[in-house]
Amino acid sequence: MSKRDFLTLLDLSPQELDGLLERAVELKAMLARGESHVPLAQRTLAMIFEKHSTRTRVSFEVAMTQFGGSALFLSPRDSQLGRGEPVEDSARVLSRMVDAIMVRNDSHEVLQRFALNAEVPVINGLTDVYHPCQVLADMLTYREHRGPVRGRTVAWIGDGNNMCQSYINGAMQFGYQLKIAVPEGYEPYSEITTRAAHCVRLGHDPQEAARDADLIVTDVWASMGQEEEQTRRRDAFRGFQVNAALMRRARPDALFMHCLPAHRGEEVTSEVIDGPQSVVWDEAGNRLHAQKALLEFLLSPATAAPRSNTES
Repeated sequence: MSKRDFLTLLDLSPQELDGLLERAVELKAMLARGESHVPLAQRTLAMIFEKHSTRTRVSFEVAMTQFGGSALFLSPRDSQLGRGEPVEDSARVLSRMVDAIMVRNDSHEVLQRFALNAEVPVINGLTDVYHPCQVLADMLTYREHRGPVRGRTVAWIGDGNNMCQSYINGAMQFGYQLKIAVPEGYEPYSEITTRAAHCVRLGHDPQEAARDADLIVTDVWASMGQEEEQTRRRDAFRGFQVNAALMRRARPDALFMHCLPAHRGEEVTSEVIDGPQSVVWDEAGNRLHAQKALLEFLLSPATAAPRSNTES
């Protein structure tokens, strides 16, 4: 069987993604019951980090530990990755020593080159263009609280960044309608929105985007590597804060999500993130369970859940 990569949500079929969510629910319940499940015993995940991380590193490392395997942390500071070794060579070398590789870096193009040369599954832990693992956790969280997301309306408020672009892919794969509100000049890549035109509406009015939404999602206004733009971005995004007034534009049972870390008082108020509609802590915790399902799918297909025919 040829190896499978997970660089974007489009690398799996909608049925496979739905199967992952179902399996994540099962794995989470098994863990809560104290059941041992070690399908990845003696397997190793290499984790390459060019960007700082809390949730991504901890969730993947704990996932491998709970599955009976191990995770190896690599950074440019303490490996040949930071000394000019071609990414193609690193991919070939690591493929002969580990069973899968997770990469969190600045360039999606570099990740694609890495995956092309790797002989083992490669997982996108975050790039400048996409963050698909986070959307898996988000969809799992919505499913737990409100049921299937298919046919629902999701509002993205803020920057047209890697999270926004993963939510665009999510609209195509999970079947929700996505309304995006970003300041002018901060839109997601046009080629990504164009292919999703049937399920995505791009605009610049957060009030309109939030209207009758079932889920409101935001992210920081300046992502890692954009700190020098903080002041300019704060001015541009001033009207795009998710606050109580904006949440009232959504449906009464709407949920609020944020991939974290959050800058309280900027993109979201404390009243919202700590309020009854916020599920950000469940969302963060579900990174573990969604990624366990993903790792099992990529590395142990014989024991992973079969493709599901149910809707997301």
